[in-house]
Amino acid sequence: MVARWYKSVASMAFVLAALSAAPATAQNKTLTISWWGFNGDKLEEIVLKPFRAQCGCDLVFETGNNADRLNKIKIRGGSGVDVVYLTDSFSQIGIQEGLFRAIDRSKIPNLNGIYELARAPQGQYGPAYTIGRIGIIYDSAKVTSPITSWNDLWREDLKRRVSLPGITTTAGPMTVLVAASKAGVDPYKDEKAAFKALEQLKPNVVKNYNTGSELVNLFSTGEVSVAMAQDFTLAQIQAAVPTARWAELKEGDYATLNTVNIAKGAANPELAHQFINFILDPKIQQTLAERGVDAPVATAVQLKPEEAARWTYGAKMVSSLKRLDYEKLNAAKSDWLDAWSEVFGK
Repeated sequence: MVARWYKSVASMAFVLAALSAAPATAQNKTLTISWWGFNGDKLEEIVLKPFRAQCGCDLVFETGNNADRLNKIKIRGGSGVDVVYLTDSFSQIGIQEGLFRAIDRSKIPNLNGIYELARAPQGQYGPAYTIGRIGIIYDSAKVTSPITSWNDLWREDLKRRVSLPGITTTAGPMTVLVAASKAGVDPYKDEKAAFKALEQLKPNVVKNYNTGSELVNLFSTGEVSVAMAQDFTLAQIQAAVPTARWAELKEGDYATLNTVNIAKGAANPELAHQFINFILDPKIQQTLAERGVDAPVATAVQLKPEEAARWTYGAKMVSSLKRLDYEKLNAAKSDWLDAWSEVFGK
């Protein structure tokens, strides 16, 4: 009887030990990620598969654009997901609405190896995992005098040759900042002067585009030869128009950051910290850059010239970028939308 009791206890102990040693998936350890869903095959190979092997967890996803995903999180009061990928303009909205939690930097040691610009772009919240830029692309075969300044967009020789991003796109609000600089005013204090400068630019503008593919088409058909654009479109435009160039602007380009945050109601915040640290690992960042997924923020990444050419890459380039105050920018957007319609809706 005693022997059977000991045997039973021993068996139970074995089962409990086996359960504690079993993969975390058996304990329903799941990380829910909200992101765009682009480059799915590459991300599965480079990021997701090795992270699953490391964490022993399940990964589930919500996909969609910035606005839709952020609104979904807002409706749920900051719950339903663990990790949230957003552009910095939208993550700023999430921060202001209390949808994210402050991160514990001691749990993300790889933060120490990324550019300072990316470490804490919005205070105590999530880092940027990639950096982009907004500048000017032009066809050097058609624009014989190189573009070297934002003010060149107003040049007389560029009449009916320019495309600007629509005001509701990521780059769109920056057109107001560029126009304000041209007018020599603060766009948040003198909106009228900024939009007057945009009205003066209008004769040069063929069309406002709303997607990267639309801009590529405008260049490839020859409808435009100059555009204010994000750098991710450069390689696509050059594939269609080999003479397209990124302008070296004396005032500098505008930085755009893709951030990764932890939702306020995250079910697995510890796992979320582990995931953020994983995607900032220099080896992961190196592979993502080499495979054409994202520009690296890890300073240890070394790219060949042909690889680096497509990205915002290197300490010199990153340090030259102009940062944006998204709290002010987001607050001004609704008024700018109306003023934009007055200029370009006619």
